[in-house]
Amino acid sequence: MINITFPDGNVRQYEAGATAMDIAKSISEGLARNVLSARINGEVWDAHRPIAADSKIELLTWNDEDGKKTFWHSSAHLMAEALEAIYPGVKLGTGPAISNGFYYDIDPGEHKISSADFPKIEKKMLELAREKNAFVRQDISKADALKYFTDKGDEYKIELIEKRGADEALTLYTQGSFVDLCRGPHLESTAKIKAVKLMNVAGAFWQGDENRQQMTRIYGVSFQKQKELTQYLEMLEEAKKRDHRKLGKELGLFMFSEKVGAGLPIWLPKGTALRTRLEDFLKKEQLKRGYQPVITPNIAKKDLYVTSGHWEKYGEDSFQPIQTPKEGEVFMLKPMNCPHHCEIYANEPRSYRDLPYRIAEFGTVYRYEQTGELHGLTRVRGFTQDDAHLFCTPDQVKGEFLNVLELTMHVISKMGFEDFTAQISLRDPENKQKYIGSDENWDKAEAAIIEATQEVGLKTTTELGEAAFYGPKLDFMVKDALGRSWQLGTIQVDYNLPERFELEYIGSDNAPHRPVMIHRAPFGSMERFIGVLTEHCAGKFPLWLTPEQFAVLPVSDKYIDYAKEIEAELNQHDIRGYIDSRTESIGRKIRDTELKKIPFMFIVGEKEAEAKTIAVRKQGEGDVGEMSMADFVSYFQEQL
Repeated sequence: MINITFPDGNVRQYEAGATAMDIAKSISEGLARNVLSARINGEVWDAHRPIAADSKIELLTWNDEDGKKTFWHSSAHLMAEALEAIYPGVKLGTGPAISNGFYYDIDPGEHKISSADFPKIEKKMLELAREKNAFVRQDISKADALKYFTDKGDEYKIELIEKRGADEALTLYTQGSFVDLCRGPHLESTAKIKAVKLMNVAGAFWQGDENRQQMTRIYGVSFQKQKELTQYLEMLEEAKKRDHRKLGKELGLFMFSEKVGAGLPIWLPKGTALRTRLEDFLKKEQLKRGYQPVITPNIAKKDLYVTSGHWEKYGEDSFQPIQTPKEGEVFMLKPMNCPHHCEIYANEPRSYRDLPYRIAEFGTVYRYEQTGELHGLTRVRGFTQDDAHLFCTPDQVKGEFLNVLELTMHVISKMGFEDFTAQISLRDPENKQKYIGSDENWDKAEAAIIEATQEVGLKTTTELGEAAFYGPKLDFMVKDALGRSWQLGTIQVDYNLPERFELEYIGSDNAPHRPVMIHRAPFGSMERFIGVLTEHCAGKFPLWLTPEQFAVLPVSDKYIDYAKEIEAELNQHDIRGYIDSRTESIGRKIRDTELKKIPFMFIVGEKEAEAKTIAVRKQGEGDVGEMSMADFVSYFQEQL
């Protein structure tokens, strides 16, 4: 018998060799029908793979990210099987699950595959799915795997196998007559795949190397029910309407210029007004909580980032070093703010009485993201972080972390995001060379995050291997109005940078001690946050953030002077707007103002000018009524 420990700590005994599916069935048939895979001792397994020893188990369904990935990875294999059936001689590369579906890279040989071929590929996939073929896992030696794919003539799989160690265990997965080299995991069978849709076809270099063979990459998505696919496609249509790149252009928020460079956003006046409001909001909240603002340069000597470890870990993703006229002097565009803040801390002697020491900066940093990965504001090369670093004693870590947690949740709530989960990102215990610092410091930092989240009852998930290279972190995964998940704010506990910079404070014992550093950015980056917020609210921002809150629409040129009086009066109350003085009909002006998502419009003509009133229309709702200026100011403030 073996002991199986469930997430709630409950332990049950099962016969050795029981599968996760057996365990699910022992609880309820309904649960078993929903299980797609299982996490066994932190590793995702097939639900039908035998468990030989005492283990911790987590049953994964469609509601779990790894459950979805299992479903979509199995669908990638199903698509590969269909492609082999339709296009004899195609050679397969790799076919992973991605955030919204799956893809497979193939070498089509003499075949040409376009989106026009999607219907027949989808039809074949569903035919094969209805055969209900089991996904069968088979251990295989490197030599046998090489022989199998050599006989098949698949040089891409051969290359992947040859990269593995001589004694490394390999696995094949078979469904029906289709065999693929794969680590898994997979579904129990193809039967669960009931709806498929191929989304796109693109070129992709083999292994991401532009000097290698160009493959054909086919993207798809799949579901357990046709209804779910229909809902997903409807969501995609809505997402197109909400695309922040489209809305950003329509609303005049930001732009990009080829002459300036890819991935370097330029903020236009309206976008700058929006961004400034966000920054001012956070600055006020930080001042209330004892933060001190600082400003650091956009470049620094390369040595700074060698000391911090960023050069070693991020050097390849940074812009190339800048050689000055002075021999041996090398600078870099700033990839992170934290080394600069360490230097601020080290600028003068510190006592335990000075701690916690909290400094904050809206600091612009630069990372050389690959061109193909750039995406509007959400993936850029130059971005501004709402960065702050707190230096404290070990005894203060938990309290400071809780304070930062409260601020981050306040920010998320203020922006109208109601559904979020905090992801505890820990280091990969099997790959510690990716990180800097001692096991002791990592253990303390991870424990501080876990304890703080438990104390406030925060809903969390845990991900191994997702920590920063210098410390564990708490990432806020926020769901937008379409149910899509975005990583925004982050909090990190760091025992390592203070050691690398030899930071100290004098304790009550009059001896030097090492401070602990907490990194935090509630927005994450201003660019990414505004991109996500734009799509979440479809460009109709919360009233307090909206760059232009009103438009005055005079019915003719005779009333422009009165329109200017209205604009000046409202500006006195920090209510922002403009006058539409075009020689267009009032109907056209109203339609255009609605499209711009301006919250309020005022129609002014002879009646309003004489009575010193405004006829108020609210965006999306229509006429509110005629008001005096004072009454509107009160009404407006009630809407905030």
